[in-house]
Amino acid sequence: MTTITTVSRDDGTFETAVGDHRLVIDAPASMGGSSRGPTSVELFATSLGSCVAAFVADYCRRAKLDTTGLSVDVHYELVDEPTRLVDLEVTINLPNADVGDRREAISRVAEHCPVHETVEYTLEAIGLEVRDRTVLTAGLA
Repeated sequence: MTTITTVSRDDGTFETAVGDHRLVIDAPASMGGSSRGPTSVELFATSLGSCVAAFVADYCRRAKLDTTGLSVDVHYELVDEPTRLVDLEVTINLPNADVGDRREAISRVAEHCPVHETVEYTLEAIGLEVRDRTVLTAGLA
């Protein structure tokens, strides 16, 4: 199983290690953040958009469709009680391609990116565990 670790930094931001990469994530302004990095919600939407973009670009290259200027827009609303994203909408822009009868195929490819599939089909709860100093120092983690 892949593990990605996020660590709290002294300045109130968080640093996440993803392979050889480091991301700085800030809290939303309502939680004291000051736009020193994207928020976790923005990264979630970014993951969806970049995943769809990668799958669509791969398909278009194989189908000989021009991917120059390909972009993906992700729109969403953040609501409370329970706090969550709603009305997720993804728009795929292919400004230099004539997709013709491949429009539906492109949509199907986009729907098969792992982030989209996870959002669309995961109905199970996300496992959550809290490990404090006692657990961590006892090596029970």
